[in-house]
Amino acid sequence: MSAQLIDGKAVAEKLLEKVRAGVEERLGQGKRAPALAVILVGDNPASAVYVGSKKKACEKAGIRSVAYDLPASTSQKELLEIIDGLNADAGVDGILVQLPLPAQIDPQAVIERIDPKKDVDGFHPYNVGRLAIKMPLLRPCTPRGVMTLLEEYGIDPKGKKAVIVGASNIVGRPQALEMLLARATVTVCHSATQNLAEEVAGADILVAGVGIPNFVKGEWIKPGAVVIDVGINRLDTGKLCGDVEFDVARERAGFITPVPGGVGPMTVATLLQNTLDSANLNA
Repeated sequence: MSAQLIDGKAVAEKLLEKVRAGVEERLGQGKRAPALAVILVGDNPASAVYVGSKKKACEKAGIRSVAYDLPASTSQKELLEIIDGLNADAGVDGILVQLPLPAQIDPQAVIERIDPKKDVDGFHPYNVGRLAIKMPLLRPCTPRGVMTLLEEYGIDPKGKKAVIVGASNIVGRPQALEMLLARATVTVCHSATQNLAEEVAGADILVAGVGIPNFVKGEWIKPGAVVIDVGINRLDTGKLCGDVEFDVARERAGFITPVPGGVGPMTVATLLQNTLDSANLNA
């Protein structure tokens, strides 16, 4: 058996078209196009690539992108002042601060400074809390993108055992909340989990997000399981790979996301979906 590949790139293109239609509907009602402010501090090459892909996606979706490229020496006070200005700007719907940030800036202070109604990353405790109490507003992008992929492929988590490997605030924890919202039975595994292979082997749906190449062994995968690999790692050879041992897992799984071309494009498309949602909520 060889798993069906989940084509995140194709689903993301479809979602961007849907967002574009929503933008055109707003314009037809005499409203302005949604606007996304993207703040990049420093010259991290990977961050620059991510920001570039977000700008291109904005162009496709008809969303106005406002770039703030700041030097690595920017102080926390200076960054927070920029965020305060964007919070007060009625013409800006979404504020995204690209992580990681230089050492002198506390990322949590930055996340909490963003107006929750403009928090299109979905990282603010207000938005994560709303997801936890089954009243989602702006949902964290990667976990929401994963749920969109499952829906697109007709995979219903209801009643299934979902295992999340990784408990980060960006992926693992909100992904568990998304799965709970979809009425899956959820197990979250982390660095203190014992018998990880056994936990993974019981998963009907596995989501891996630890940031370690090939951390989840293919032989652990339950035959026919759905494998969602959120990890994106660059090997010494320059090749990109995920957190799951892909070649072996593919022979056991029913569905699997490739890396690249799986979850990554969905994160960007969902960011713009959130930006449109924010514009509609605020105006």
